[in-house]
Amino acid sequence: MSKASDYESKTEELLKPIAEQFGVKIYDVEYVKEGSDFYLRSYIDKEGGVNIEDCENVSRALSDVLDKEDFIDEAYVMEVSSPGLGRTLKKDRHLEYSLGEEVEIKLYKPQDGTKDFEGILKSFDKDEIVVTIGETDKSFIRKDIAIIRLKLDF
Repeated sequence: MSKASDYESKTEELLKPIAEQFGVKIYDVEYVKEGSDFYLRSYIDKEGGVNIEDCENVSRALSDVLDKEDFIDEAYVMEVSSPGLGRTLKKDRHLEYSLGEEVEIKLYKPQDGTKDFEGILKSFDKDEIVVTIGETDKSFIRKDIAIIRLKLDF
C-alpha cells in the first residue's frame, strides 16, 4: 500500500464516526500532491446535497482528530467539500450511489467510432459497467474506461 493510500484509508476510518455524527456520507478521501503542496481532501455528501455548515462541522471535527492522531509526515492542507455535481465515479460505492443516474463515459480507445458515450448507469461488477443508451444496454470493460462521471444538465 502506498503512503497516500495508507493516509487515505486511515483518514477514512477516523472520518466514519464524524460523518455519522453529522448525518453525512463519506464520498471519497484523497491525499494528493499539487505543485509543492500536499492536500488531504475529504468529500462528503447527503440526500439533497451538503451545505457549507456540513462541511465546516465535519472539517472542525476531523481537524481535531487528525491533530491528535498525527500520522501524516508532511505538512498538508486539509479540505472538506462536496464531491460536486459532475462528480467522477471512481469507486464501487460511487457507482452504487449513482445507479439509475445519467452518466458520461470517456474511453481510452474508440468503440463504434467514438470515445464518448452518455446513458443511464444500469449495473456494474468488477469487470464491466453497463449503461442504457436509448433503448439499448451497452457494456464497457472497466479497464477501457478513462473516466466515468455524472452528467451535468444545464
